[in-house]
Amino acid sequence: MRRELSHSDLVYETAARTSAVVASPVAASWRRCLDLHQLAPERSAKPQRIDDARFRQARERMERLVGTCAEEIDRLHQMVGKSGCCIVLSDAEGIVVDRRGAAGDDADFQALGLWQQHMWSEACVGTNGIGTALADERPVIIHRDQHFLSANIGLSCATAPIRDHLGHVAAALDVSTCRSDVSEMTLSMLSQAVREAAMRVEANLFRQAFSGARILLVPQANALTALLAVDHDDLVIGATRAARLALKLDDQRIAQGLPAADALREQRGDATNDLDDAERAALRRALSRTNGNVSKAADVLGLSRATLHRKLKRFNLQ
Repeated sequence: MRRELSHSDLVYETAARTSAVVASPVAASWRRCLDLHQLAPERSAKPQRIDDARFRQARERMERLVGTCAEEIDRLHQMVGKSGCCIVLSDAEGIVVDRRGAAGDDADFQALGLWQQHMWSEACVGTNGIGTALADERPVIIHRDQHFLSANIGLSCATAPIRDHLGHVAAALDVSTCRSDVSEMTLSMLSQAVREAAMRVEANLFRQAFSGARILLVPQANALTALLAVDHDDLVIGATRAARLALKLDDQRIAQGLPAADALREQRGDATNDLDDAERAALRRALSRTNGNVSKAADVLGLSRATLHRKLKRFNLQ
């Protein structure tokens, strides 16, 4: 009769099988923890508590993001804070910079290190919600014995990375619970809530970074975070990660100057007609702003009434 494997034995055995590593992101994380980070699953070490100076620097770097996240963290706390969950925000290194939790649960979470000033990177504590979401740059659910360290198998985590206006991972938003009765369905619902909160934060960060630009939703991406920032000349000056993936954009292409119509692959005829298109648009805007009054539109555009009439006739706008 085969003996029941301990958690640490299961980690070693699973991570040794290439087929498991290829098929499972959790097994792949376990392999990283063993080979890259030189961790041992039976180790009982707690998350590292960083010194005060380093924590102050982390908080200062994250000041704007923490402020942007506050409403979403409060909303998540109102949803699940009284059910034995805490909400954690970390920076890109896995340092906890903000959290919410019920006072009655604080002692348990503080003992585990789910507290400000503690490090939850994969390199520090192995496979966990925060560290693995940051390492894989994707939302994750790490349920109890999916954690690498045996000391953490009482935890269940649902985590999503947060990207900045350039598409780089800047933080992780996490909901964790120590409850033994949490189900996979409950975790799935928590994960959805965390992902949606992270997407709203990303959209807000992007709008803040390009506050003077028009913000366009990319229809090809079918994602609320697929946004473009467009200047007054209709050139793309910023794009979220989702927009970059959908439209195959990178920093170099954006820096070169890319018309939004080209980025969105809009069909506008021959490119040689761009001046005509721009003039037609200017005429239509002037007429709209003056409620169709040609004399007032001519004054707005600095044209004579006769010249404006000729242009309107040319573009069939009369």
